[in-house]
Amino acid sequence: MFTRRRFLVLFPAFAASARAFAIWPTRKKKVAPPIPVHVFFGTDTNKGVSKGIYRSTFDPLKGLLTPPALAVATARPSFLAITPPGSGKRSLYAVNAINDPAATVTSFMLDTGGGTLHQTCQVPSGGAGPAYISVDSTGHAAFVANYIGASVSSYCIQPDGTLSQPVSRLDYKDRQKFAALGSNSARQEASHPHCATISPDDRFLLVCDLGTDHISVFYIHPETGQLSDPHLFTNDRPGSGPRHVIFHPNGRWVYAINEIDSSIDRCLWTATRFSKTPQGLLVNTTFSIKTIAPEFPAGKNTAAELAISQDGCFLYASNRGEDSLVVYSIEKQEGDLTLVQRISCGGKTPRHFTLDPTGSWLLCGNQDSASVTIFRRDPTTGKLSGPTQTVALDSPLFTLFA
Repeated sequence: MFTRRRFLVLFPAFAASARAFAIWPTRKKKVAPPIPVHVFFGTDTNKGVSKGIYRSTFDPLKGLLTPPALAVATARPSFLAITPPGSGKRSLYAVNAINDPAATVTSFMLDTGGGTLHQTCQVPSGGAGPAYISVDSTGHAAFVANYIGASVSSYCIQPDGTLSQPVSRLDYKDRQKFAALGSNSARQEASHPHCATISPDDRFLLVCDLGTDHISVFYIHPETGQLSDPHLFTNDRPGSGPRHVIFHPNGRWVYAINEIDSSIDRCLWTATRFSKTPQGLLVNTTFSIKTIAPEFPAGKNTAAELAISQDGCFLYASNRGEDSLVVYSIEKQEGDLTLVQRISCGGKTPRHFTLDPTGSWLLCGNQDSASVTIFRRDPTTGKLSGPTQTVALDSPLFTLFA
């Protein structure tokens, strides 16, 4: 007979057996949802009513952005960068992209809790129309490309997060050092450095010059931040107009988006290590793919931005004119691109876009329709759906998660 006393005797053995065979229900630890993050937007203060850098809060669980509010007033902050996370406070930098040789770069101290910005210094950008700023992964050096002024400047980051005066200034008007101008006289009347991208190991700087169809590769002096003379690379397509480059997570492939002919090139990257004068090299693979649909008039489009998913499986690009976002899959062995999707950006002139830290969302700033559109991203297929939300913001030029 199965009595209460027998049940109490046998119960511990039964419970142990159940756990061993995984039939006894156990509680799983709840995974904390991603916390909302600050998003900063650089805007065009020369147009509309924008006054500087705007701040929103983004909920990565729901994909929702709060209405942007002015964080700090500053002149035409077209590109932003931030020191890497770590102990202590962080600094945010903005180029002030005005058409004046006295253009500046402004430093701000960032309160990571409240998301407030406090201006700490302002230094010369080294030329008119600064279009890009980058910070190395150690937080010790920064680099600026001056689109109108045809120059590149490098800076040391001081212990208090402010920028030094320029420690290097490379003048792209030097035709012997930086090659001849391109074939498109309307767009390539002068050198136009448009990016200053740092290699994953922080040893080299890659600068796209739209005006000469070349990408310059500089060695960065590790102690001073000074730049060497350039090694020049070209895709051998006159009039293509390189704008931005991005490294694949594997560090072997570099993708360059060309503004004028709306194309993307895949290059191989290699660098010497045991040399007194290290050199980084780009190798042309001859792979190129158009960013616009075959039927869209090429002369009515300028390609803009690039992003790669954290897993290295998908590349994203934007088109101004076609006003589209384009998704490509990245072939695992060679890195060639295959078109996956072409989708409307939900606005006009998608100058810049970025993936959120979770990789589940894409935020697109539409410069000429005064809006930021949010798209859901499928991590398996890479495809975008939406816009799931459209937020009003006048003349967005850049988006930065912090």
